[in-house]
Amino acid sequence: MKRREFLKTAGIGAATAAAATAGLVACSKKEEDAKMSQAPAVVTKKTYAWRMVTTWPPKLPVLQDGCERLAKRIDELSDGRIKIQVFAAGELVPALESFQAVSDGTVEVGSGAAYYWAGKEPATQWFAAVPFGLNGQGMSAWFHGGDGLKLWEETYAPFNLIPRPGGSTGVQMGGWFNKRINTIDDYKGLKMRIPGLGGKVVAKAGGTVVLLPGGEIFTSLERGVIDATEWVGPLHDLRLGLYQAAKYYYYPGWHEPGTYLEYFFNKKAYESLPTDLQQIIDAACVETEHWVLAQFEARNGQALQTLINEKKVELVQFPDPVLADLRVLADEVVAEEASKTPIATKVNEAFRNFQKVVGTWGSVSETAYYNFIQPKFSLKG
Repeated sequence: MKRREFLKTAGIGAATAAAATAGLVACSKKEEDAKMSQAPAVVTKKTYAWRMVTTWPPKLPVLQDGCERLAKRIDELSDGRIKIQVFAAGELVPALESFQAVSDGTVEVGSGAAYYWAGKEPATQWFAAVPFGLNGQGMSAWFHGGDGLKLWEETYAPFNLIPRPGGSTGVQMGGWFNKRINTIDDYKGLKMRIPGLGGKVVAKAGGTVVLLPGGEIFTSLERGVIDATEWVGPLHDLRLGLYQAAKYYYYPGWHEPGTYLEYFFNKKAYESLPTDLQQIIDAACVETEHWVLAQFEARNGQALQTLINEKKVELVQFPDPVLADLRVLADEVVAEEASKTPIATKVNEAFRNFQKVVGTWGSVSETAYYNFIQPKFSLKG
């Protein structure tokens, strides 16, 4: 091939190669631009640092532990987007000021029992315990299968709060007494720590009601500031050492047959969260709600055996005539409290209607079943 023809051919090939390369580069750049336009933008998600105040003493099993557990689960489920620091009673605010602290927005979350706030709104009491009312299973059904939670939210709305059920203690014990209760007259002059509607029943029976947080109960009973107290049940009563300060351990807990605990959130703080975080909080509350009742049912039985067999506690059942008299007084108290505000009237009516429905079913299911199997169990051993 002649030199001139070779250079000409080579020039055409180089030009073609260059054009092809340029085309590939242009195509590659277009593809890369397209990919970049389709890739999601990297967004740094906002994180929240909240505080929770409770009405419970530090490290109190199930009650304060449940609050710690809730905070941990919210942290885990939100991948660290919400972190809640938990403060026991008195560490940040006094126990019975938790409601107001969350309402004011001083902190974002609180935990307690709704009957503590009866002075602010009588209707709150129905969301904790009603004497001779629903047990824990019935309360859960009212909240999640009836209109209980909706009414609870309506009751708390004026206080800038959003409530969530926090689990049940189950049927509580009747309390610790330093004298026997043989008739309704034995309540006259009795100084007893007992909150909620049950406390008002004791007052109507002639007793003097003292409202104390858990951390002050033992000392008050030991020093004679009070003559009797109820707290929760065997698990916590054993831990507080109440058997060392009172002679008789009465049952059943007519005043709190299925006490429900609560978590309450500052409404502005809760509603400022994106929807997914609100749902995470709600899901974690339901999970902890189930955990709380399971813990009480499992551990109260163990603690009761310890109180009876090791601590030699004298377990006493309220006489049927006393329970009958207390029930009459309870009906009067509930009617009086329900008449105080429109929302209390509304809540009580809904509660009573729901109790009739589940009560009819319970009488032919659990009542009949337990009446049959109960003689097979012993209070000892």
